[in-house]
Amino acid sequence: MNLIIMGAPGAGKGTQSENISAKFNIPAISTGDILRSAIKGGTELGKQAQSYIDAGKLVPDAVVIDIIKEHLATDACKNGFILDGFPRSIPQAEALDAMGVQIDAVLSLEVPDETIVTRMSGRRTCLKCGASYHVLYKPSATADVCDKCGAELVIRADDKPETVLNRLNTFHSQTEPVKSYYAAKGKLICVEGQEEVADTTKLVFEALSKV
Repeated sequence: MNLIIMGAPGAGKGTQSENISAKFNIPAISTGDILRSAIKGGTELGKQAQSYIDAGKLVPDAVVIDIIKEHLATDACKNGFILDGFPRSIPQAEALDAMGVQIDAVLSLEVPDETIVTRMSGRRTCLKCGASYHVLYKPSATADVCDKCGAELVIRADDKPETVLNRLNTFHSQTEPVKSYYAAKGKLICVEGQEEVADTTKLVFEALSKV
């Protein structure tokens, strides 16, 4: 099964990708992971990507697309894959089609913006050991103090409410149109994100069983 998983930042794409990967025994691939792998492996495309990163520039679509094409052609992906974080725009979706990559389904995790803001802005990270907490869902015993090492817990810049709102605006303007692109092809499956991860996973598996 060749899948794309979509959703706003904090919608739970990473968690559901892992669950789908384990159930169907297919790799979950994030664009970031592919880029890092190509750079670490010293491939020609990896070197190209590194040159843009070193210059403080975004890696162009054309390079990202070629790296993904290279990765999807490996044995690891011969029985299927889950793409997380790609395509992020209609030109990227069109490029994926132009590669001849057959996509069986596009799974969109639907979570309201206000829920996303609560989820992400409530995250706390230990400055010392990196342990993760959440003020509502996984609080530390003492507020702003790590249970494991006693160091201070902080909110990452990425998780500050104003940053989260900016990321959501970018998602809605650039990535959400991709849903319509795949809906027109009859490939889009929407699943409502639930409060409990296990409940969302159950709905995801039920939806995929119909593909």
